Formats: sequence, C-alpha cells, structure tokens
Amino acid sequence: MKKIETGIEDLIILEPTVFGDERGYFLESYSKNWFDENIKEVNFVQDNESKSGKGVLRGLHFQIPPYEQAKLVRVIQGEVIDVAVDLRLGSPTYGEHRSVILNDQNKRQFFVPRGFAHGFAVLSETAIFAYKVDNIYAPEHEGGIMWNDPVLNINWQLMDEEVRLSDKDTKLQSFSNFDSPFK
Repeated sequence: MKKIETGIEDLIILEPTVFGDERGYFLESYSKNWFDENIKEVNFVQDNESKSGKGVLRGLHFQIPPYEQAKLVRVIQGEVIDVAVDLRLGSPTYGEHRSVILNDQNKRQFFVPRGFAHGFAVLSETAIFAYKVDNIYAPEHEGGIMWNDPVLNINWQLMDEEVRLSDKDTKLQSFSNFDSPFK
C-alpha cells in the first residue's frame, strides 16, 4: 500500500498494490496492522455501501461530537470525485478542501479523519461506493455544508444542471454560517 500526502494533516490518499494477470486481480483493501502503523490507530465499526447514478452528489456531510466519524472510502465500480473539507478549529488548513478521483481502475482510497465534512459526486453512469466508519450513524448528530458553497469553491467536475441531490442536501448550511464543533 502506498501512502500519498494531501497537504492537510491526517487526510491521506491510499493506493493499494494490485496483483493482476489474465484471470483478474487481487488487492488488499485494508489491513489493520498496516493502517495502525502507517496512518493512525482507528477502530472501524461499520462498513457501508451505496450505488448511485451519474450526477448524484452526496454531501458535504459530517457528524458532530460525540458521534463524529473517520471514514475510509473507495469505489468498487465506476468513478467519483471525492471531497473532504477541514472543519477542525485551530487547524492551519481550516476551511480548505482536497479532492481525489476514486474509480475501479486506480483503486485508490481516501482516509477522511474526524473533523472533516465529506462528500462525493458520481462522474460515471453508475458507481458503487464503499466506506468504513469508526463510529455509529447518529442522525440527530448529523450536519452538512452546501455542496456549491461559494467560499469553498469546490470543482465537482459536473455542470450545475447535472447535479442530483437528496431533499436533505438541498437544505444544508453555508460555510460562512458554520460554527465548528470540532477541536
């Protein structure tokens, strides 16, 4: 596994070693020992998976303490642009974001630590998105920031008219109105 720094502390891109031949391929998508030694100790408690069509944008989501979540995300089929925004008060990169293309060809993963908003947009016809989390889902502790916030100025690689949102995601707050609970 190769570790790729993003310029934001603890926000890491992972590139697995893929062994392939005419039969297909094999890769190790997660090893607790490697992760603990090379990234940080995280106790993942749940695996999630979603399937979405082109233009579906999920995010930018987070959970507030004590239910904040770290995520290890990847794409099994298709392609997405995955985005994380640093919401940690006092961080030198507070309010900055990084994005990475995750797809079934590059097999990259994105480790998004606690204290970040996270979202992704589907660039292919469909995408199967999988992720591990280190805390339970607590809907009463969830929050979010608008996907098209002008302060964040995220390039989702989609035209605005292509973006498909849930009703909940159309009502998220702006970054300028956000009061971070993350230390």
